[in-house]
Amino acid sequence: MALGIEKLSARNQLKGTVAVIEKGPVSAKVKIDVGNGVFVTSSITSESVDDLGLAIGDEVVAIIKSSDVMIGK
Repeated sequence: MALGIEKLSARNQLKGTVAVIEKGPVSAKVKIDVGNGVFVTSSITSESVDDLGLAIGDEVVAIIKSSDVMIGK
């Protein structure tokens, strides 16, 4: 059984609702509505979608941990 996580070192946490799940054989794209017309898309394994029991409408938290953010034009 997985343990519940109460605290994380990642400070960038966005609460939202699962809007879209595009599941492939190995990976999946999960689109999260974080409000005000803003969506965050995460690429995770299809196994993780199953393990988390993700479904459209679920309330989730997008946790962003990165030392670099790159922007190109």
